[in-house]
Amino acid sequence: MEAAVSTIQWSIAPLFIQDYIEFLTSYQSDLVVRTIQHIQIIVQSIAVAVPLGVILGTLITYNDRAATVVLWLAGIMMTIPSIALFGLLIPYFGIGQPPVIVALILYSQLPVIRNTYVGITQVDKSAIEAGEGLGMTRIELLRRVQLPMALPVIMAGVRNAVVILIGIAAIGAFIGAGGLGFFIFDGISDRHVPKIVVATVFLSILALAFDYGFANIEDGFRRRNGEEIEPALLTRFVNWVRPS
Repeated sequence: MEAAVSTIQWSIAPLFIQDYIEFLTSYQSDLVVRTIQHIQIIVQSIAVAVPLGVILGTLITYNDRAATVVLWLAGIMMTIPSIALFGLLIPYFGIGQPPVIVALILYSQLPVIRNTYVGITQVDKSAIEAGEGLGMTRIELLRRVQLPMALPVIMAGVRNAVVILIGIAAIGAFIGAGGLGFFIFDGISDRHVPKIVVATVFLSILALAFDYGFANIEDGFRRRNGEEIEPALLTRFVNWVRPS
């Protein structure tokens, strides 16, 4: 009896894996296209969101009341469900990628603005006093002292925003924006589990890739500021596998 059950389990396992292999081989070109679409949506959103968030985060460092209001509004924006926000934007931007990109820009403001504000306001006072002693103006202090020292903190906010946006962008497929979310919604409607699972795995890999890339940029800024940091997890693994 136990031998028969074991035989059935081994016969089911290849069939289970075969569904995923068939999906990958049948839709590999479409997966590449949808992945590129997803990356394009994220890149376009971040290209606008980061400068906007950094500018706002910098400006509110000069006024505590404005900082409270702006951060509160950015926090409120994060609580709006993405589908509801897409619906509000469709009358103005139509169907497809434009309303999704605008929504992603709005969603990304909180981590970027907050980290910019925190990074600039927590710059070492002695560095600011040294700049003032050299006769730097407020703008020169910001450009040559405060922003360079705050860049690692700002980049940490950008990393957080990008990971959030990759997941939200998948919901944009619901209104015709494309991307990997297309397979998730299509798989749900067709009850096709491999579509959902493979698309989710691709989204996770994409999020990890973006996070790793921005983590290296953040580490570069920290090294430039003279901070001692540990190598990234992937770098440590490579060094362990292939020691010098």
